[in-house]
Amino acid sequence: MKYKQKDPALVWAQFQESEQLTDEQLAQFQQYETYLSGQNELFNLTAITELSGIVRNHFQDSIMLRKFVDFNAISTICDVGAGAGFPSIPLKIMFPHLKVILIEVTRKKREFLKDVTELMGLQDVEICADDWRTFIRTTEHPIDLFVTRAALDELELVRVFKPASPYRNVPMVYWASNEWEVHPRAAEFLKKTEIYKIGQKTRKFAFMGV
Repeated sequence: MKYKQKDPALVWAQFQESEQLTDEQLAQFQQYETYLSGQNELFNLTAITELSGIVRNHFQDSIMLRKFVDFNAISTICDVGAGAGFPSIPLKIMFPHLKVILIEVTRKKREFLKDVTELMGLQDVEICADDWRTFIRTTEHPIDLFVTRAALDELELVRVFKPASPYRNVPMVYWASNEWEVHPRAAEFLKKTEIYKIGQKTRKFAFMGV
């Protein structure tokens, strides 16, 4: 969806209409954006600073996955390299029943995630300081789906599918550009891709698993 104006009220109204948000969900996204923009002035969380860009390229891009995944059948998601909380926090807003695990090694980003989830009153959100390899090696959470917006390359991500991994059978969705091609050494784990559009950009979801 391309916004023709940058008037904030119009941006939010179009977002609510296009994504069929409740008033409560809209208020949470507005709180999220306000806190994100404020904290972004203190340390780098996103290169996108305009409201319309944040809504389109972070919020809508994150929740677009619901067109391809039935989140009502999922209990727990894990965000690998959560950063400022995309895609998992927008998905949590849309599907409040989800338990969310946020893997993030940077302390300031973990503090941001803690503060913003408390601000929005989100429950069942766990923030994990482990790096990806340590997480795979030392934890056994009941995860239904891994999600990641290109925080790590696919050669690192597919370590989760090794025979010794407790998460070997948990599928993963990787946000990628339309030009992205899977590394040959990870190709066996790519099950399918789904093309979608955000504004004028064509992007793809890469679904991975064993």
